[in-house]
Amino acid sequence: MLILICHLAASGSGQLLRPGEKKSSAIMLCSKKKSLEVERIVKANDREYNEKYQYTDNRIHTCKYNILTFLPINLFEQFQRVANVYFLFLLILQLIPEISSLTWFTTIVPLVLVVTMTAVKDATDDYFRHKSDNQVNNRQSEVLIDSKLQNEKWMNVKVGDIIKLENNQFVAKQSSFIDVSSVYTDSLEQPMLRETNLKVRHALSVTSGLGADTSRLAKFDGIVVCEAPNNKLDKFTGVLSWKGSEHSLNNEKIILRGCVLRNTSWCFGMVIFAGPDTKLMQNSGKTKFKRTSIDRLMNTLVLWMYYSGKATPAQARTTTLNEELGQIEYVFSDKTGTLTENIMTFKKCSINGRIYGEVHDVLGQKTDMTKKKEAVGFSVNPEADRTFQFFDHHLMESIKMGDPKVHEFLRLLALCHTVMSEENSAGELIYQVQSPDEGALVTAAKNLGFIFKSRTPETITIEELGTLVTYQLLAFLDFNNFRKRMSVIVRNPEGQIKLYSKGADTILFERLHPSNEDLLTLTSDHLSEFAGEGLRTLAIAYRDLDDKYFKEWHKMLEDANAAVDKRDERIAGLYEEIERDLMLLGATAVEDKLQEGVIETITSLSLANIKIWVLTGDKQETAINIGYACNMLTDDMNDVFIIAGNTAVEVREELRKAKENLFGQNRSFSNGHVVFEKKQPLELDSVVEETVTGDYALIINGHSLTVYDQWFITLFNIVYTSLPVLAMGIFDQDVNDQNSMDCPQLYKPGQLNLLFNKHKFFICVAHGIYTSLALFFIPYGAFYNVAGEDGQHIADYQSFAVTMATSLVIVVSVQIALDTSYWTIINHVFVWGSIATYFSILFTMHSNGLFGIFPRQFPFVGNARHSLTQKCIWLVILLTTVASVMPVVAFRFLKVDLFPTLSDQIRQWQKAQKKARPLRSRKPQTRRSSSRRSGYAFAHQEGYGELITSGKNMRAKNPPPTSGLEKTLYNSTSWIENLCKKTTDTVSSFSQDKTVKL
Repeated sequence: MLILICHLAASGSGQLLRPGEKKSSAIMLCSKKKSLEVERIVKANDREYNEKYQYTDNRIHTCKYNILTFLPINLFEQFQRVANVYFLFLLILQLIPEISSLTWFTTIVPLVLVVTMTAVKDATDDYFRHKSDNQVNNRQSEVLIDSKLQNEKWMNVKVGDIIKLENNQFVAKQSSFIDVSSVYTDSLEQPMLRETNLKVRHALSVTSGLGADTSRLAKFDGIVVCEAPNNKLDKFTGVLSWKGSEHSLNNEKIILRGCVLRNTSWCFGMVIFAGPDTKLMQNSGKTKFKRTSIDRLMNTLVLWMYYSGKATPAQARTTTLNEELGQIEYVFSDKTGTLTENIMTFKKCSINGRIYGEVHDVLGQKTDMTKKKEAVGFSVNPEADRTFQFFDHHLMESIKMGDPKVHEFLRLLALCHTVMSEENSAGELIYQVQSPDEGALVTAAKNLGFIFKSRTPETITIEELGTLVTYQLLAFLDFNNFRKRMSVIVRNPEGQIKLYSKGADTILFERLHPSNEDLLTLTSDHLSEFAGEGLRTLAIAYRDLDDKYFKEWHKMLEDANAAVDKRDERIAGLYEEIERDLMLLGATAVEDKLQEGVIETITSLSLANIKIWVLTGDKQETAINIGYACNMLTDDMNDVFIIAGNTAVEVREELRKAKENLFGQNRSFSNGHVVFEKKQPLELDSVVEETVTGDYALIINGHSLTVYDQWFITLFNIVYTSLPVLAMGIFDQDVNDQNSMDCPQLYKPGQLNLLFNKHKFFICVAHGIYTSLALFFIPYGAFYNVAGEDGQHIADYQSFAVTMATSLVIVVSVQIALDTSYWTIINHVFVWGSIATYFSILFTMHSNGLFGIFPRQFPFVGNARHSLTQKCIWLVILLTTVASVMPVVAFRFLKVDLFPTLSDQIRQWQKAQKKARPLRSRKPQTRRSSSRRSGYAFAHQEGYGELITSGKNMRAKNPPPTSGLEKTLYNSTSWIENLCKKTTDTVSSFSQDKTVKL
């Protein structure tokens, strides 16, 4: 965090944008352990003084491991999974020959393989975190060292350093301004999310002149005593002591880490908090061990079967949360940049009871097909914004005809705002806006011929249809959340005093003159139509003021400003007094453009029974308007409750009241689906196979032997059956992606854990027990006292083991094939390739060559070849496979036929439609019907009126003339006349085309 010392503003103003670097919530603070900090004491330009407090440097750590800690920490985390602990415990038992019939490598091979693969994944994740940390820590920053500005890496910046920031530059640490009288600090913006609302920041007047000379800055030795590091973004308290005086510091004097400086050439700041002590990093939180619901359930099931140890939550990165994607119940979303693009566009307006901005087809019907309609051309306007598009030519015709109401409407948009203007190096007019709403309105007025050019604390200069006009700014009635409106009082060159006001229709309509009743009704209908289309609306009105009345009112305003008691109440009362008997001009409609597909996505999520929370810093009206625009709120919702408590107790009480109001009403919630539901069958099939591989033991001469040989047990899970399960989990689709999107109710099984739960698990256990019995007793009964085709007895141990192992591999592969709904070449290769791999390894282990190399490990030479050439063996394998699989097939057939799920029904429909490919229908964009609610929304902040009238945010320059009409800018025909002529031709052409077509 920086304390602002000084700055030079390009146009006298500056801005900051909210933190754009989004860091992981896993923050590891590697600082020395010290006592709890109560307050912070920092001395400027004195590292030796500040080092005694052991403040952290500016280095950040979001990584979890280093080379020395990776192995112990990663193993510790992995063995918090009960399954890993179970296999480790089993391995220890197998090291004791007296109690185990299996050798230790049958367990250690799969355990090491699983642990190694997980460790590689975790190491890869952490490598990218290290890479991101290094990129941030090695950014360059200008630091004042030894009376000179030197480039220094971010990580080397220390508390107390004086640093220089330039326009569009990230703030690397939390600082206090030193130089500049004021800046716009933009609302700590997230540039990637396009949040561009500006916030004002000021430097202390005692330091505002230091930036012109670095030698003076180097001698600055002020001491700041302030609050300890905390995560409160909206609050800061501190005191700067310098030259025997103390100066109060608050939130308006600091810049937070992660901000971007805007509209300011440069500024100097003093570092107060660095690295993990900054408010941004304080809000990032600490590392938390997370576990998926599948993990927790598996821990419970493993404990129930094998082990009664203590389950401890383990670390899990996002790569291990895949199965949770099918079980989401709540979605928390940011608004700006996620739901909306934060690009405001002037779409429509209502002026004197007529709507401008609607597009009609050849039959005169309103349409949204603007792509087929020629936009109004603004190429003859040298100041026009090339990105601005407007499709209603009738507005330009009204401007040309000199409609006084239209002119007054656009004049108001060009005068009543807090926008700052400047010219870039190319001479182009650039607007610096506090809110994108104002930017859209002022830009629209500019393109339509009323161009805001410049302002001083006493004047506003605009260009009206090619002619410069300067208005005297008499008063600025600032916006706030209670007033929900802003007004300016100006004197035009003719000496008339006018009040121009814009704000919420619900507020301005109460202050209209009674003569506006008919226009009010018509404009209200237009506003309802705009709100129904999800547009952000403002009402526009004006009032002619008598000179004598204004002087008396202004004198009272000056007295109120100088008052000590009830100053704000008196000022508010005077604002109320003068903002009455207004004459309605109309309303504006601005679109806060939604991201592509937002409406359809939210509709699908709602049908999927997913509760959506949108987090926004907007005012209540703006938030509600966006809610309607993106279909989170609809006109069908009769009960929309506003919970506005400031404490947990208040919120709980308001929720209780809302619940009481809803009592007795029948409310149902639909369910949904996404394309990730197949992650759970991956886990389920793994459990099935683990259960199927239960060992049977034979007692021979008092010694215990397993039916399966040790190599088969070792390779079964990691070679013979792992890849088919993996392929199924990745590629399988129970229904195709389009049907998944068209039927969000498919998501319900995941939310309700219907695909994998304890009930399903016990069914798998029962299935495994049945399969194990079939695999053992069918070959046992078939081989009992039976001779092979060569007349020799075939009921030997190894032949029995080969028959059972072969049957098991085939049964599991057939089971996977039955479970697979969507076959790819990879599925075929993995399933049938696993069977081929099994036979290849089997014949190799029973070969003469391997016996010659390892006679003790592979003693059964030729057994596989001898056994599998017997027809009776294959008959037993076939019988075992059928007996194991048929009950599953029968059960599924009856279930699908008698109790089909939604997925079953859609699969049947897909099969029926497979030959005749249906036309793919597109969902029409949902448009809400017109409603009688207000669409008011205005992303504006209080305080800019006072800033403008004080002149603190303006560069000193030659003031323009304060009265009289200026001479026409262009000697030839004005651009507006050319534009109107072009518009007239376009309208005439359109009318002729329309007549011909009719």
